[in-house]
Amino acid sequence: MEKNKLIQRDISWLSFNARVLQEANDLSVPLKERIRFLGIFSNNTDEFFRVRVATLKRMVEFAEKRKRLNMHMEDNPQNILEQIHSNVLRQQTEFNRIWEGVLKELNDDNIFLLNEKQLSAEQELFVKKFFDEQVRSNVIPLIIENIPQMPYLRDKSIYLGVVMRKKDDAYQQKYSLIEIPVTAFGRFVLLPSAEGEQNIILLEDVIRFNLPIIFSYFGFDYFDAHVFKITKDAEIDLDQDVSTTFVQKIEKGLKNRRKGKPVRFVYDKEMDAGLLEYLIRRLNLNNKSNIIPGGRIHNYRHFMDFPDVFTEQNTRNKPFTHPDLLGAIRVTDVILKKDVMLNFPYHSYDSVIDLLREAAMDPQVVSIKITTYRLASNSKVINALVNASRNGKEVMVMLELKARFDEEANLAWKEVLEQEGVKVLLGVPKMKIHAKLCVIKKKIGARIIQYGFVSTGNPNEKTAQVYGDHCLLTAKRTVMADINRLFNYLENWKLGTNQLHLCKTLLICPTNMRSSFEAQIIKEIKHAKAGKKASITLKVNSLSDSKLIERLHEAAEAGVKIHLIVRGIFSPIVDKKKIKTHVQAISIVDEYLEHARVVIFKNGGKEKIYISSADWMVRNLDHRLEAAIPILDKNIRKELKDIIQIQLSDNVKARILDKTLSNNYVSPNEKKRIRSQIETYHYLYQKTI
Repeated sequence: MEKNKLIQRDISWLSFNARVLQEANDLSVPLKERIRFLGIFSNNTDEFFRVRVATLKRMVEFAEKRKRLNMHMEDNPQNILEQIHSNVLRQQTEFNRIWEGVLKELNDDNIFLLNEKQLSAEQELFVKKFFDEQVRSNVIPLIIENIPQMPYLRDKSIYLGVVMRKKDDAYQQKYSLIEIPVTAFGRFVLLPSAEGEQNIILLEDVIRFNLPIIFSYFGFDYFDAHVFKITKDAEIDLDQDVSTTFVQKIEKGLKNRRKGKPVRFVYDKEMDAGLLEYLIRRLNLNNKSNIIPGGRIHNYRHFMDFPDVFTEQNTRNKPFTHPDLLGAIRVTDVILKKDVMLNFPYHSYDSVIDLLREAAMDPQVVSIKITTYRLASNSKVINALVNASRNGKEVMVMLELKARFDEEANLAWKEVLEQEGVKVLLGVPKMKIHAKLCVIKKKIGARIIQYGFVSTGNPNEKTAQVYGDHCLLTAKRTVMADINRLFNYLENWKLGTNQLHLCKTLLICPTNMRSSFEAQIIKEIKHAKAGKKASITLKVNSLSDSKLIERLHEAAEAGVKIHLIVRGIFSPIVDKKKIKTHVQAISIVDEYLEHARVVIFKNGGKEKIYISSADWMVRNLDHRLEAAIPILDKNIRKELKDIIQIQLSDNVKARILDKTLSNNYVSPNEKKRIRSQIETYHYLYQKTI
């Protein structure tokens, strides 16, 4: 049977990033938030190049080897790279257009982003003093012509490439590089301003202004400086040396990551041609290296932290306590009586922290076990666990060292936890631990009581303020038994996956989640063919698993109604036409990042509803430890279905997903505009009244 062609995942991801750019272009979004979306778009693009473009470049090298060996490859990675390059250039043009509009709006609001040539006399004195007293000691110029080997350049930094010479001697010149010390000072410096105005200068322009001081030793009187940045391959190659520990392999991999090959070079198009050619040559770049000309400013990711100098007020609603927990002396007491579903960022994450703090202090609690993936920088979760250990509890933390870009932070947390007597598990080789689980064991006399949670998001109080997730707090024995089985596996993974196969309530990757979902889809197909009502509702971050996509298309062809909410990667079959009426596919990009995974099967009227940590991607379903939990409480089931229905009804921030990747907005209803994140807040908040 001929295999159906899917939209390539990386091209689909670029379409998602275009939706982020749409938010920056939406005049109904507050100006501060639009600038933040420009920062998110820029950061997303950087990570895309570090990970996906770098991977494709590796595949190109591998494809050339396979070609020499007469081996077949299904996709042509070079073709994909060319499509990516074309799409990225178009998006960058749109980004620049939006930024010009944002700059005009800032000026209309009396907020001015000044460069080093636009300063008043008072501001010039301020910039000189600020540089001399704070910045100067952090600026170390490199005269690169004098260095035999090109210095190591960080891929998350921005650099000034400087050309220096004397005005009366164009031939006597030097090239220099200066790393902008953004980490030490931030990117934005507030300047003295007239009343009713706010003037801001970027840190690189502070340094530009002071170049004559920095290079006074050489006696140059002409300086030309432009910003550039490089993006490097972020893959960590773990060596196979059996004499090194896993932690040592990660540490070595992190050091080697710094030496990763450049996969993109972005520069100010006004840069001196001689310096540009010199940098390209010294960095060993070529016409396949994504050399991208840009404007004066780079690394807009810092604009996510643009100074709060706006006259408009922040309209973001504050999270509130779940009604079942309002007035409760202890969260624990409520959970032991009934399940509670927290819906972030609407419900406060404090309830999860309180649950862990109560366990840390409760003399009857004997142990806490939890999985972590990405933690807040000053994690209240870790603080509660450390205090639990100090109070004599057995604390076990699964700390995923392979969480991309969080490896160094998690290595640091490992040291903190182990110094406090916490048992730290470091995962399983060739498998990321992505399930979000916690089990707390309490001993009352001869009785053992267990409770905890299963979540779609990380135990991270910072991201819980902006990520849309669901967290089920529960004391169900069958769920706790399964979580214990998962921890038994994590402690003894060398013995195989028998413990995972014993799970009876949770669906687990890589053992039975895929097969369970596939079996349920087949069941829906049978119901549809028998003339019964059949439907599948799926909300995920990414949908790219070809086997399950094929099953969904089979279901749609059989008459099963398919409702899809996919934030990011969406890879439908491009040559299917007759199923259009049975499929609704949307993506919601708004103030909060839609991060939850929910699956609802009609199941002949006896609906099966799950929340999960797993996206429908090969990496999640086959190569990660993931968990999905069935929602059994009738009130929580109704609430979750209502939230999903609100999202499916969105006609303000929902975009239609189809094979054209055009990102057209759902047509607004003339009678009622439904912005799902606002409607969800009101829906949940009214239950507290």
